[in-house]
Amino acid sequence: MLTSQIHAMLELQDKMNTKVHQNWRQQGYEWYRAIWVECAELLDHYGWKWWKKQECDRPQVILELIDIWHFGLSDLLAGNEDLDSLVAEIAEQMVAEPDLVEFRLEVEQFALATLSQRKFDLVGYKRVMLAADLSFDVLYRQYIGKNVLNFFRQDHGYKAGTYRKQWQGREDNEHLVEVLEQIDPNDADFQTQIYTALERRYSEVTF
Repeated sequence: MLTSQIHAMLELQDKMNTKVHQNWRQQGYEWYRAIWVECAELLDHYGWKWWKKQECDRPQVILELIDIWHFGLSDLLAGNEDLDSLVAEIAEQMVAEPDLVEFRLEVEQFALATLSQRKFDLVGYKRVMLAADLSFDVLYRQYIGKNVLNFFRQDHGYKAGTYRKQWQGREDNEHLVEVLEQIDPNDADFQTQIYTALERRYSEVTF
């Protein structure tokens, strides 16, 4: 199950990147830069300011981790076209249970490794996952959902600048969270159900 889910995510990420640019592997995109910027947003949702009252927004923390996973998979795919070896590499890390430090420190160590190596730190990401109490099953479900949303955005003018991310005062990410709560990830048409639900909501709202 683990390897098949990883394989499915890698294939979906390749399809998404190809939709954005047919020859995305040759473009030299700085995936590492997208990752460390997402780390800053991740900490903002988790809370780090000692001079004001803050509460952890866990749903948004998880969504930021999913966004990082998209960029991480892209970086791994760009540097390794042997899908089977890549699946095995990811699977090995996903079953690891390292000793952890505090969540914010794990995020900072992950961001530091990403910046210094200019590539996705798979080991560090797993540590952040564990520190956030994010299971692989939840990672898989949320990743599939966000991948479908990314396709939905592209299909509705995201690259051209005509897509509206705010639907009746809420971001599309928030609508996605609600949609995922209503669909069984084990359904064979899981992805199709997500897309259809997003399409229905998007067509019904007034901006």
